[in-house]
Amino acid sequence: MTQACDRAVPAPMSVFERYLTLWVGLCIVAGIALGQLAPGLFRAVGRLEIAQVNLPVGLLIWVMIVPMLVKVDFGALHEVRQHLRGIGVTLFVNWLVKPFSMALLGWLFVRNLFAPLLPADQLDSYIAGLILLAAAPCTAMVFVWSRLSGGDPLFTLSQVALNDSIMVFAFAPIVALLLGISSITVPWATLLASVLLYIVIPVILAQAWRRALLARGPAAFEAAMARIGPWSIAALLATLVLLFAFQGEAILRQPLVIALLAVPILIQVFFNAALAYGLNRAVGEQHAVACPSALIGASNFFELAVAAAISLFGFESGAALATVVGVLIEVPAMLLVVKGVNASRSWYESR
Repeated sequence: MTQACDRAVPAPMSVFERYLTLWVGLCIVAGIALGQLAPGLFRAVGRLEIAQVNLPVGLLIWVMIVPMLVKVDFGALHEVRQHLRGIGVTLFVNWLVKPFSMALLGWLFVRNLFAPLLPADQLDSYIAGLILLAAAPCTAMVFVWSRLSGGDPLFTLSQVALNDSIMVFAFAPIVALLLGISSITVPWATLLASVLLYIVIPVILAQAWRRALLARGPAAFEAAMARIGPWSIAALLATLVLLFAFQGEAILRQPLVIALLAVPILIQVFFNAALAYGLNRAVGEQHAVACPSALIGASNFFELAVAAAISLFGFESGAALATVVGVLIEVPAMLLVVKGVNASRSWYESR
């Protein structure tokens, strides 16, 4: 990384980004309360489906995902040649370690250690949600984490573009494989429809929109991104209100579920971050590359995971709840990772 990048001051997180955990907590309370007050209304919303796709949620998911994908420049893919070792570590952790380690953690904690404390009929569903969460590498928030750790922006962009390209083809097979290993029935038609609806089509729409905005000049593009940026978080929060309106009864009966599901997710976050960070150091990559590589390995594209869980298993499923727990702990967990990589820079560069 250049000296200019080394001296760059990280841009602050937006209010939405910094307090995401608080907003999610408020959505949990609001959703549960509304679900108890107007159960008929939310049952009617749940019935608004076409081919097992809930229309209100489908619309919200697009509003969530498309603005994030507009930020991704697939033209940056050629930049991967500049940091092949860092890209190799990123791909290894994201696609060969992360989903499989989460399946193992799900089996260990959900099916064994915590099984007596969880609803027996939801164990498979919880594991499915954890797998969906781990099989989708982070897209948008990794730009925030990279910025806060002084990461190389071109490397961050190129690894996100490459991960998103791979996700179009690899998400469904990996999820199906791990659900099969966990003895969970794979609804292939719904899984493929989810990939089409929540990855392929949004990528196409976002890139067409990106091209149109850039044709008006960089200043117009940046202004548009500033306007549409909050849409993603607002749509996510609205989706969470709906989801917790359906999950309210289960949570009120067993409030410990959220804390128990957070355990394997937190272990996975810190394990994958440490693994990617250490591997980058071992292969001789710069600290500015190791940071975003570790951060994308630790974080998740939770918007996609929530959408896929709802499509595959429904609003009231344990899978949907498990993915939302990932949203709940994302910001505090990732800020700890950012603090760790920033504090250990002298150790990293002492090799």
